[in-house]
Amino acid sequence: MNNITIRKVTLVDLPELQKIGIQTFRETFSAENSDEDMQKYLDEKFNDIQVSKELNNPDSEFYFAILEGEIVGYLKMNFKDAQTELRHNDYAEIERIYVLEDFIGKKVGQLLFDKALEVADSYKVNFVWLGVWEENYRAIRFYEKNGFETFDKHIFRLGNDEQTDLMMRKQITH
Repeated sequence: MNNITIRKVTLVDLPELQKIGIQTFRETFSAENSDEDMQKYLDEKFNDIQVSKELNNPDSEFYFAILEGEIVGYLKMNFKDAQTELRHNDYAEIERIYVLEDFIGKKVGQLLFDKALEVADSYKVNFVWLGVWEENYRAIRFYEKNGFETFDKHIFRLGNDEQTDLMMRKQITH
């Protein structure tokens, strides 16, 4: 897995970002959620207008993990007012780290996470935070292993379903 490269996503990558975003979200959450709620969420979050808006936001950054020419995962980070909550200049948000099912456990998520910390450090923020579904135990363990602590909860709406996310953060030392 040493051949994985991480590269910044640009507007020309819109179709690939939508494809990996939809596929990884489905793989991660479809077993626990209704088809209707999944489709509503995907239609809202991965349509051309929404993804273009996010890609054009100077306070959001996306990165692909690529292995042998195939996109196997991606990262989305938010800064300043692009953050979904907190919106503090001293914080960076990891909104999404998603990896294709076939590549989970093969260090892709760790590489994307390491990239997130590198990007956050370049912005000179002191904290990185994220929201993770309280029932996504594998992700929670991953973030805890990487030094994150739960500090709050918030509601995440998936279609018509309100779910609870744990809000976790990690202090960054420069």
